Amino acid sequence: MRSLTLALTLLLAAPASAQDADAGRLLYMDICAACHGLEATGNGPMVEALTIAPPDLTQLSANNDGVFPIVRVVFQVDGRDPMIAHGGPMPIFGPYLDGGASVAMSAPDGTPILTSPAIADLVAYLETIQSEG
Repeated sequence: MRSLTLALTLLLAAPASAQDADAGRLLYMDICAACHGLEATGNGPMVEALTIAPPDLTQLSANNDGVFPIVRVVFQVDGRDPMIAHGGPMPIFGPYLDGGASVAMSAPDGTPILTSPAIADLVAYLETIQSEG
C-alpha cells in the first residue's frame, strides 16, 4: 500500500508536460519568423507591411533586468495581455497555438502559469535565444 501511495504522489507531483524548446523552435519558424525574423531580431520579411515594428525577441531578458519575462511573454502570446500589433490575442494563430490540456509553467516567484502546450514550447524556445548582452 505504501508503494502505491508513493507512486501516486510522485505521479501527481510530476509536471503534466515538460516544455520542449525544440518543438517551440519549429513553431517559431512556422508562425513567428515571418514578422520577427529567422534570428528573432525583428527583421522578418513581413516587416515592410507592418505598421508597428516587431520587437527583437532576443532582447526580452536584457530589457527586463536580465530576467526572462515569462509571465509577460505567455500573456502576450496567448492574448491575456494583447498587443496592438497582433490585433489582440493573435487571432491568426489562436487555433494553432491553443488546444490540448493546459500545462503549468513557473513564474520567477514560483506561481504556476497555465497555458497551452504549444505556447509553453514556444516560450521555452524564446527563453533559449536570449542574448547575453
